[in-house]
Amino acid sequence: MRASEGYTPTSPTDAVGSAELQHLVKQCCGQDRRAQKQFYDLYSPLIFGIIRRYTSDRAIAEEIHSAACYKILKCLDQYRFQGAIEGWMRKITVHVISDHFRKNHRTTELMGADTEDIPAALSETGFSKLAYRDLLQLIQELPETQRTVFNLFVFEECSHKEIAELIGIQENNSRWHLNDARRRLKEQINATNR
Repeated sequence: MRASEGYTPTSPTDAVGSAELQHLVKQCCGQDRRAQKQFYDLYSPLIFGIIRRYTSDRAIAEEIHSAACYKILKCLDQYRFQGAIEGWMRKITVHVISDHFRKNHRTTELMGADTEDIPAALSETGFSKLAYRDLLQLIQELPETQRTVFNLFVFEECSHKEIAELIGIQENNSRWHLNDARRRLKEQINATNR
């Protein structure tokens, strides 16, 4: 069935690698507005979910969301159907988030050069008592730079070098922010479980 004729997968991952997805992408690249709307409707919630991990401010999230969706649609002709389209969109979204962070929050402080990753010991029972939504809420309560570094390191699996380049800070600053975020989260989780 053609995308413009109402192809509607039950979830975005149902469309990955499918002929319907390829057809939908081709139509979007051809500036078919209905296809672009269908693509947007299908993947917009996924993109917004990624963004909400980085900011609790809905207005900022919506601003970043608009920019990310625009960039994804603009670059859609570069997707080569190698790997999941969600992963490709996630990378673009993270770059848009990083660009926003760099433009609006310049950090110039330099942490100690001997900063290393310090694992935050957390009891299995303490962590398992938290619901995913509660954990996301605790992450959103972190200061913005710490939240961004934590998300990039944990969820996007970026190295400190990549994080430093993405958000315009020093590698040692990235390590410090990650360690402080872990410490704060550990304290919040332990306090929540008492």
